[in-house]
Amino acid sequence: MPPRVRIAPSPTGYFHVGTGRTALFNWLFARQQGGTFVLRIEDTDTARNRDEHIEGILRALRWLGLDWDEGPYFQSQRSELYQAAIEKLIDIRAVYACDCTAEQIQQRAKERGGPPGYDGHCRDRGLEPTAGRMLRFRVPPGQSGFHDLVRGEVPRDNKDLEDFGVRKSNGDPLFILANVVDDADMAISHVIRGEDHVSNTHKYLLLWDALDCGDKPEFAHLPLLYNDQRKKLSKRRDKVAVEDYRDEGYLPEAMVNYLALLGWSPGGDREILTREEMVAEFELGGVKSAGAIFDERKLQSVNSEYLRALPVDEMVARSQAWLLARWEPIAGLVQERARTLGEVYTMTDFLYRPAPVVDPAEWDKGVAKNPAFASILEAVRRRFADIEWEAEAIQQAVVAAGLEAGVEQLGKAQAPVRLAVTGRSVGPPLWQSLELLGRDHTVERVTAGLERLQAAALSG
Repeated sequence: MPPRVRIAPSPTGYFHVGTGRTALFNWLFARQQGGTFVLRIEDTDTARNRDEHIEGILRALRWLGLDWDEGPYFQSQRSELYQAAIEKLIDIRAVYACDCTAEQIQQRAKERGGPPGYDGHCRDRGLEPTAGRMLRFRVPPGQSGFHDLVRGEVPRDNKDLEDFGVRKSNGDPLFILANVVDDADMAISHVIRGEDHVSNTHKYLLLWDALDCGDKPEFAHLPLLYNDQRKKLSKRRDKVAVEDYRDEGYLPEAMVNYLALLGWSPGGDREILTREEMVAEFELGGVKSAGAIFDERKLQSVNSEYLRALPVDEMVARSQAWLLARWEPIAGLVQERARTLGEVYTMTDFLYRPAPVVDPAEWDKGVAKNPAFASILEAVRRRFADIEWEAEAIQQAVVAAGLEAGVEQLGKAQAPVRLAVTGRSVGPPLWQSLELLGRDHTVERVTAGLERLQAAALSG
C-alpha cells in the first residue's frame, strides 16, 4: 500500500523551522513513494490555541510549497473518537482515576528522594473516573521497544515509564491519546517526527496495543535542530519562525533546499538541489541521527545562490511582490500621511525589519515625558497575551493598560507602545499596524522595550 504520513502542528505559536523541516521530510517521502500527505491541526490545548496561528501554519506550508493531500483535520472536531477510546480503556481497566495535584506529586518525589514524576499513588485506590479526575494509563510490566528507521532499535523497560495521563481532569484528551487515535483512524503508515518524541513513542505503542489498533506504523525520529553554538533552538533565544524568514525576504525554494540539508545529504558534496532532485533522491534511511545545525549564515549563502540564479526581471517582480505583501494592508492609511515616497518607507520599515530601528533621541524624549512609560508597557504586554488580535481589541487593551497605569489620555497611553514596536513616535495608525505585525512580534518588541528601560536604569 502507498504510505500515508502526516504533519500535526499545534496552533500555539509561530510555525517553527523544525516543524517546517519535519513537514518537508514527510512531504518528500510521500511524493517519492506515491503516498498521501495529511495535515492535522492538534488544537486540543484550548488555553493556548490561536486562530491566527492556524492561519500561520497554512500560510507557512503554502509558502514552502508543501501541498497536503488531506485535511486540514482539527482535533477539536474529533472529540467523539477520543471519548470512545477513553471509554474502552476504562472498560478494560487499562486506566485509572487520579486526583493528585502537581504539588502533591512533586512533594512525594522530594520526600522519597527519587526521580521526579508520578509514583503510582492512585493506581490501587479504586477512585471512580468521574469529572474532575485525571485518567492515567496503567503501564504493564515488560518492554516497549521499537525499531526506528533513523535510530535503529530503541528498547525501553516499562518500569522506567510512569503511569502517564490520557485524559485531563476537565475531560479533555491529552496529546498522547489523541495522537494514537488519530493515527489509527487516518491509517498513518509512517510517523516521521522529531527526536524529542522518542519517549512518547513507547507510551504511544502501549496505548496502540491496549486500543487494539491493528498494524503499527513505522517510526522515523529526526535529529533535533541546534543553533551555531550547538544549543537546542529556542524561540526565546533564536529566530525560529518560518514566517520571520519569509517576511525578511528569503526565497521559499532556498528555505526548502536548506531545510532538506538539516539531517540529510544527497551525497557528492552537493548543496543546491531542485525540488525534483530532492523528491527523487530522498531516503529516510539516509537521515542522520546526530543533531543538525541551523545556521542562518549558511541559509543566507544558499539564498544568495538562488537570488543570483534569478533572471533580472523575475528578481524585480519578486522584490515588488514581497514589498507589496508586507505593507499593502495599510497602504491607504500610509497614503493619507506620507508626503513623499521616502516617507512611505520610513513609516513602514518596522514591518520589514526583524527589530525596529529605535531613534535614541525620540526614545529618551518619550521616556522623559511619560513617567508611566514602563508601567504602560508592562500592562500592555500582559493584556496583549489574551485578546482577540484585531485592531479594535488592541486599542481597547492599550486604553485599559493606560488607565491601569494612571494615564487617561489615549495619546500618552499609546506613545510607549508605538516607540517600542515601531521605533518612532509617529507613523500610520497604530492599531492596524500592530494587527498586521502580529501578536508575537508585537509582544517581543514590547518586551525588548522593557528590557531597554531596565538596562538604562542599571547603567544610570
